[in-house]
Amino acid sequence: MVHQRALRSCLFLLLSLSFLAHWSAPAMAGETYQLIGRISYGEKGFSRDNPPLILLQGMKNPFAAHTRADPAGDFKFKKLRPDMFTLIVYVAFAGEHRQTVEVSPGLADSKKRVFVEVAFQPNRSRKTLQEVSSSQLSVSVKAIKELEKAFKRLEKRDREGAVAHLKKSVEISPQFIEGWNTLGTMAYQSGKYELAERYFREALEHDPESYAPMVNLGGALLSQGKIRESLPWNMAAVESRPDDALAHSQVGLSYYYLGRYREAEEHLKQAVALDPGHFSYPQLPLADIYLRNQDLKSAVRELEHFLMLHPDAEQAATVKRQVKIIYSQAGRKTVPATP
Repeated sequence: MVHQRALRSCLFLLLSLSFLAHWSAPAMAGETYQLIGRISYGEKGFSRDNPPLILLQGMKNPFAAHTRADPAGDFKFKKLRPDMFTLIVYVAFAGEHRQTVEVSPGLADSKKRVFVEVAFQPNRSRKTLQEVSSSQLSVSVKAIKELEKAFKRLEKRDREGAVAHLKKSVEISPQFIEGWNTLGTMAYQSGKYELAERYFREALEHDPESYAPMVNLGGALLSQGKIRESLPWNMAAVESRPDDALAHSQVGLSYYYLGRYREAEEHLKQAVALDPGHFSYPQLPLADIYLRNQDLKSAVRELEHFLMLHPDAEQAATVKRQVKIIYSQAGRKTVPATP
């Protein structure tokens, strides 16, 4: 019989690690890669007059870049350092689509190219596409220019320069939500969770229904261990944008750490369905839940799914050992997949 308690203890440590350091890759200093992608939109194509805008945001390291896809939906980013990124595809009059992409040695070919397919599924949320609070309409043009300068600094990986421009943007227009939210995101990436919380709360003071600082505040509270306090913020994020994997993952993690495993499973599965490679690693808590229920097939399925998507993750070696333990304790080389 599998030693369930030992396996769960190990997975709990993996989960704790994933909060503090989502991802790490054994890349050589200065090693860079290309990200080559294609966007599909059902049977529809993209107009030459309205090509998709693609934004790339670093998850572990502050970085931002953008490009346009061609009418076939093809796009490329060059000279990327290994990281996990949020890829945002925006098509005017259609909406936006987000998904996690990973650039790492284990996913690249011999020419250091990582390929990604994007099935464009626009978020048509009324709040996302139509509503702009009156406070944001009053943001100074000078503040917006400071934000643009900050993103240019991020393209050059100049974190300090970006922060300086962001602080100037909110000094000019204290109601500038995007400025506060970006400051919070950068503080979070630096492990300064309390500072990130303060920035996100400041953004919400100006618009309590603004989605980005809402879901980000939920994440900052989770990372500080403020689980009960995080839950209502994460639930509000799911209600506001039910097709966002981040919101579902954070609700699932909140429920998981509160011991409400049935509700956790529901939201974590939804996160995987929406964005299988999500940087919050929803497969890990799911595997732990299945081990608690002695469902070895499902646990192995989630762990192997994680390894397939994140071969260079810091947790990968430990996850591989846990899969081997499950197999050996089960007395077979493979565990049949759950139908």
